[in-house]
Amino acid sequence: MDDVIIGLEIHVQLNRLHSKMFCGCSTAYHDSLPNSHTCPVCLGLPGSLPVINKKAVEYGIKVGLALNCKIEEETLFYRKNYYYPDLPKGFQISQYDYPLATKGHIMILGDNGAERNIRINRAHMEEDPGRLVHAGTIDKAKYTMVDYNRCGMPLLEVVTEPDLCSPKEARVFLDKLKSILDYLDVFDGTQEGSMRIDANISLKGGDRSEVKNITGFKGVEKALSYEITRQKNLQRRNIKVVQETRHFDELRNITVSIRSKVGAHDYRYFPECDLAVMRIAPWVPAIRAALPELPDVKRERFVKQYSLADDHAKSLTSEIKLANFYEAVAARASPKLAAVWIADVLKGELNYRDLSIESFQEEQMIEILQMLEKGKISEDGAVQIIRTLLDRIPIEIGGSPSKIAHELGLGKAEDDAVQKAVREAVAESAAAVADYKAGSERALNFVVGLVMKKTRGKADAGEVHRLVKAEVEKA
Repeated sequence: MDDVIIGLEIHVQLNRLHSKMFCGCSTAYHDSLPNSHTCPVCLGLPGSLPVINKKAVEYGIKVGLALNCKIEEETLFYRKNYYYPDLPKGFQISQYDYPLATKGHIMILGDNGAERNIRINRAHMEEDPGRLVHAGTIDKAKYTMVDYNRCGMPLLEVVTEPDLCSPKEARVFLDKLKSILDYLDVFDGTQEGSMRIDANISLKGGDRSEVKNITGFKGVEKALSYEITRQKNLQRRNIKVVQETRHFDELRNITVSIRSKVGAHDYRYFPECDLAVMRIAPWVPAIRAALPELPDVKRERFVKQYSLADDHAKSLTSEIKLANFYEAVAARASPKLAAVWIADVLKGELNYRDLSIESFQEEQMIEILQMLEKGKISEDGAVQIIRTLLDRIPIEIGGSPSKIAHELGLGKAEDDAVQKAVREAVAESAAAVADYKAGSERALNFVVGLVMKKTRGKADAGEVHRLVKAEVEKA
């Protein structure tokens, strides 16, 4: 989409911390009663004074380094002034002229299949506002409830340059960013509000719209797709696209206008008078030295160390837990075989059931691969074992692959039995044999299916196809 221009502002909640950004309130509020995790500081009551959470700033520097940013020598907090019901003190402590990190980049796979460099404009720290719960859609709600538990949670806002060209690329970028954050262990993506996205989108020659507070990656893709259609329809009708802030309604999959777009001057930024300038340059060397191996580096190592195809290495390193699972299995089984079965089979079965890699045990995968290598089960049998183990969750967690193989009768057929079944199937399939000899390659599939039926699925399908073809060509 050459005419589409997209930039993202991603608000990452640094919820691996025990206390909020400027006070001692616990960050473990998600299962608590509304408005039960607050104090005078995060509510901005008169006389209360903020104190910077140093660990949160260190987490922000970690993310900045992982995004290839320049970490500034000094950073400063500002007051961002605006009124909204979820902001009890009437301003948000954020950063403006002196952000934590600037001028970074990460690589993604673009729509054209080539790697693209997406520039990061800045990453700055701020506090989270509260949460509004609307009784209905935002534009027609009968009433709105406010929960201030989220007020003061540490946020890192990552702002990209307008380098993304499609909704799909935006989602790929977000997947890559989330993967990096998981590797850094600075946030828990399963928690409500852990990552919220503001998406800025325009068509070449037109003004941009900003879609605020989208909570899911699918939602970002849907909101941007809707906006592209909406703006193109306006252009076709010679109606000017106005610069505005819009809301994505997840129930109707549409965006609705909520206000005209404000500029930085509307927020009347000025330095936070209760917080001093922080000189962070001395912290950077130690934080850089402690950075973990990140996805792109791990992918390159997997290709070299385990001789994997790049696609398999990319798939296996997309999540830190999946990468750790693979390495534990590869230490006791064939690395190449493990890559194929984990990346192509197990990951697909988990995604289909909306399960994580934690739902499967390393020992189970190792046992399945060892049975395959020893010829005790066929590939089809291995797939059935994986599916059976996953289908028994949550009633039964764990289970022995060898016991399931015995229970379902999945032991691989003996070679003599397979040869016998092949000879019988060819003899019983005169029409299919004739069709094959007349030039129909697909006719062999009928004979292969008959052999698999005779062996009750215990034979290896690829080997059966080879044996059937050899037998037919002798006939």
